[in-house]
Amino acid sequence: MNATATRTQIQLKNVLFATDFSEAAGAAMPYAKNIAKAFGAHLFVLNVRPEIVDPMTSPQTWAMAAEAAKVEDERHRKELSEQFGDVHADILMPEGDIRTLLPYIVSQKKIDLVVIGTRGRSGVKKFFLGSVAEEIFREISCPVLTVGPHAGGALGTDGGPRRILYATDFSAESQLAAGYAVALAEEFQASLTLLHSLPNPAVGDLVNAAQLEGHYRKLLSGLVPAEAEAWCKVEYVVKHGDAGQGILDAARERNVDLIILGVHPLKGFPGASTHLPIATAHKVVSHADCPVLTIRH
Repeated sequence: MNATATRTQIQLKNVLFATDFSEAAGAAMPYAKNIAKAFGAHLFVLNVRPEIVDPMTSPQTWAMAAEAAKVEDERHRKELSEQFGDVHADILMPEGDIRTLLPYIVSQKKIDLVVIGTRGRSGVKKFFLGSVAEEIFREISCPVLTVGPHAGGALGTDGGPRRILYATDFSAESQLAAGYAVALAEEFQASLTLLHSLPNPAVGDLVNAAQLEGHYRKLLSGLVPAEAEAWCKVEYVVKHGDAGQGILDAARERNVDLIILGVHPLKGFPGASTHLPIATAHKVVSHADCPVLTIRH
């Protein structure tokens, strides 16, 4: 499959920024703002808070808790309105659990892109707490821009990247993401690097390794329309070794400001993909120096 067949016209009419008022969410906020301005998109800001009424407490305290929550909501609304300034945002503050409510809101509001921040937990903390961000980008049907703890400044004043890295394993999910990578590179006249990772070659198997590299470079070139060279610089890279580390290394070597990945849907119990050491997307999001755009098939 080549990108000509999957070219995606990037039209962001509705962008949703999910926040829990944490430092991680605050780091992601400028991206949502700049992207909404760049595409003229309608911006929604979502904060899902826990249920006000706690059945374990005395009913006499429920009215007081509701009043306190109302005051807190107004304070947050005012704070968000000031932060977004000249960009109008519809602020949504439902009660419940974000994992349950977010898919419904994405569908109801016809959201084209979700922007979230993540602390990128790892090790023991990740095992116990999981990553809400990864569960979101593996469950939500629309693309998700995840801003990890090491991501730098926002994507320029026009909301656009200048150097894009697209990594693929040639799965259906990553093939779809190729269309977004090519379209964004064209939209913002950005340079585009296409990357595929292979296992380390066996000792004495360098000839076959070189042949494989050539084969996969040819496959990568097939993902980009022939006319792409006219409007952006395109590079095809095949690396050997761990896929996640290869993506991170390639991104840092080229100082890219956006990584694009196709991701597989969440399978098994919630958080399962996060807890597996082979969760490449989680590794990239947690350690990348730039935001990561994930596309689900």
